[in-house]
Amino acid sequence: MKIADVRKNAFAMPLTNPAYPRGPYRFYDREYIIITYRTDIEALRAVVPEPLEVDEPLVKYEFIRMPDSTGFGDYTESGQVIPVKYKGKPGNYTHSMYLDDEAPIAGGREIWGFPKKLASPKITHESDVITCTLHYGSALCALATMGYKHKILDAQSLVPALSIPNFLIKIIPHVDGSPRVCELVRYGLEDIHMKGAWSSPAALDLYNHIICDVASLPVREVVSALHFKADITLGLGSVEFDYLA
Repeated sequence: MKIADVRKNAFAMPLTNPAYPRGPYRFYDREYIIITYRTDIEALRAVVPEPLEVDEPLVKYEFIRMPDSTGFGDYTESGQVIPVKYKGKPGNYTHSMYLDDEAPIAGGREIWGFPKKLASPKITHESDVITCTLHYGSALCALATMGYKHKILDAQSLVPALSIPNFLIKIIPHVDGSPRVCELVRYGLEDIHMKGAWSSPAALDLYNHIICDVASLPVREVVSALHFKADITLGLGSVEFDYLA
């Protein structure tokens, strides 16, 4: 393989058989369960990096079912998103993500810097309850239960909240183990087509685990819960801040 061929084909690893195809990536019938809860403000400030700012002790715990994703396939995801401000404007910082599919783990980490780990999240419709679980190996790390579609919401009213900027820390180590890339990355959700939205009462329990450490942002009070479905395109990113510059 010539040097020019390496440059032309080097968009992902492995070079000759990438773990995922080129984007963009469109998600059809994406199902969200989002439980917003209060936690300890000092715990949030300890994990949210400058120049992002936190002024409310809120966390969005998310379970997302993605049955039809171009390039990434059929998978489920779970994690914590923290409402933040950047230069005085609202945004979201993705703190943790756990999912059950290699392609979006590799692509998410390599392209954007999503903090993804392999685990076993599930969303199950059980009669009048939606039950969501996150297991790391045999250990239960998160359990959420939500009533089934108690109140119909105006789905279009959620689009502005889904359209605000999202932030990640992208880290790529050098071959000597030192950081070669350490950046604050911004990305957005695009071409949002809402298919329905509902609210219901919900409960959330998080359990201590040394690797799947969702309980390090403890639940003090459940504030609200949303269930919605949408078709969404995951947009590519931009670098907002270079920590090594």
